[in-house]
Amino acid sequence: MSTQHVPKTMKAFVVDSTGKAGRVDSNRSVPELQPNQVLVKPVAVALNPTDWRHLAYERAKPGCIVGCDYAGVVVSAGAEAKDTAGNLWQVGDKLFGCAHGSNLVNPDDGIFAEYAAVTGELQMRLPGNVAWEAAATLGLGAITVGQGLFQKALKLELPDVGTAASPPSRDIPVLIYGGATATGALGIQYARLAGYTVITTCSPANFDYVKSLGASHTIDYHDSDAGEQIRALTNNKLFHAWDTVSVAASAEICAAALTNNTKSQTPVYGSLLPVKFPRTDVDASYTVMHTVFGKAFQFGPTSMPASAEDLAFGRKFFALTEALFAKGFLKPHTYRVESGGLDGIADGLDKLQKGTVKAEKLVYRLEDTV
Repeated sequence: MSTQHVPKTMKAFVVDSTGKAGRVDSNRSVPELQPNQVLVKPVAVALNPTDWRHLAYERAKPGCIVGCDYAGVVVSAGAEAKDTAGNLWQVGDKLFGCAHGSNLVNPDDGIFAEYAAVTGELQMRLPGNVAWEAAATLGLGAITVGQGLFQKALKLELPDVGTAASPPSRDIPVLIYGGATATGALGIQYARLAGYTVITTCSPANFDYVKSLGASHTIDYHDSDAGEQIRALTNNKLFHAWDTVSVAASAEICAAALTNNTKSQTPVYGSLLPVKFPRTDVDASYTVMHTVFGKAFQFGPTSMPASAEDLAFGRKFFALTEALFAKGFLKPHTYRVESGGLDGIADGLDKLQKGTVKAEKLVYRLEDTV
């Protein structure tokens, strides 16, 4: 194991004694390192909806370290800690990726802390010309896209780094509902790089933004006939819909957009939450990105088994993401750096829960922690 001096305690943003909110613990023990893990010192972290949902829906317990997305530096590496390409991590390596925040089974797994232990083979090397804050926005969103568009729900063909500069045209429409969300913005890019024709929903204020990412068609989700507009646009030939918002209203629009001609092919719908889909002639499913870590865990009342298959896909997809990002084919979502470091995270989670954050990610620098 290679290492540098690390203190025994640290500051971390954890689930408080109520189980429904978070606070900064100034005397948290630094996580013990497993052989396949690296201990990282996050430079920047980013918020995701799953962070506040784990608190609001009591999916975590007091003491769990919160947070998934980060960019930082390796300060210690386990003897078996390798990257996506099978190379050993070294102290001083710059990296970005995600962790299993608010994990009931292992409370030390979160990333909103001065130090964090993460699975080596699922982290990505930081390109030299990329800001910490930008890289911190990618990890969770990337694997969420990977599982939803390519591995489990829609089962599309993966992009190829070799053809990313001039993607093939598959002439197959794909609906990505919520294109201006952080995950939707990434989904548009991956789908376009794979050669699909992307249709997306968002507010008109974000039409230009999502088109700059690769969307061919934009629909205002406020329109009462949004679903019907999409079905007409695709000549009733839309078989793939991915819903990054995953509420009843978004499911209704996706249901109206998908083809009703199911004789030759079954339409598919993927979501990020277990939303009830209003059609029975569609193959509907949802994904939980935390399965990528290859360990059993508890997702609210649901016990999720360990999945070696998801771990293997995660390693492959993060390797692809690292290459696409390094070559400039993937753009990080619009982000805003908030003040306060770890001390500011509670306010940021409250803003996310209230829905006041639109079309951007909130990012915090650890050096700003009091």
